Amino acid sequence: MEFAAPVWIFAGLTFVVAGLTKGVIGMGLPTIAMGLLSLVLAPAQAAAVLVVPSLVTNVWQLFAGASPAALFRRLCSMMAGVVAGTLAGAGILAGDNAGLAVVALGVALVLYALIGLAGVKLVVAHRHEIWLGPLVGATTGLFTGATGVFVLPAVPYLQAIGLAKGELVQALGLSFTVSTLALAAGLLRMEAFSSISAGLSLLALAPALFGMWLGQGLRQRLDAATFRRVFFAGLFLLGLYLVLRGIA
Repeated sequence: MEFAAPVWIFAGLTFVVAGLTKGVIGMGLPTIAMGLLSLVLAPAQAAAVLVVPSLVTNVWQLFAGASPAALFRRLCSMMAGVVAGTLAGAGILAGDNAGLAVVALGVALVLYALIGLAGVKLVVAHRHEIWLGPLVGATTGLFTGATGVFVLPAVPYLQAIGLAKGELVQALGLSFTVSTLALAAGLLRMEAFSSISAGLSLLALAPALFGMWLGQGLRQRLDAATFRRVFFAGLFLLGLYLVLRGIA
């Protein structure tokens, strides 16, 4: 399947916006990209286009600070759960029931937006990580496999386990990197990763990096709290639209 020129243009603009958001608040690229691309592409195609920009920007985020080796050891069971859950759930995203995948994506965006707007702050004691980490990872993986979005419940969990600011940024990069690789493997296994999608994904890297550069420049000039509220409000409306479209 070939993509029409307007799709290529829309994808480029989508990744500029998604990259800008990531540059300002440190996350949001895959969430925005999946939500907007699903307006013009099937969810599996949107997820395939997401792979290269998400992987490169999150590897960059992962290695931007100190060595992530200790962090990986702490989170390895969670990451194993992410991989297992994503591979198990990829059949929903890449299956024949595209309407279900759109609804699931919309629900994920609405839930994530509501959590962000409510400012929910959880605390997880270190002793609970041994069993909660794999559970959160597997649940995140199922969400990833079904929707292409890998923020729930991974992001609230990582924010709750007492990481320092720099460690949290790297932990999010690690989680998103593993989720992206697992998603790519799941799409390949389901034969949903075409050469056309891979080409568009590669080309989308440039606008994503340009958006990140813009966002990092704007970070010092913008009120981050206000930007986050606008970000989550936009995600809520987009998610609600996708739910309504999927059940129509």
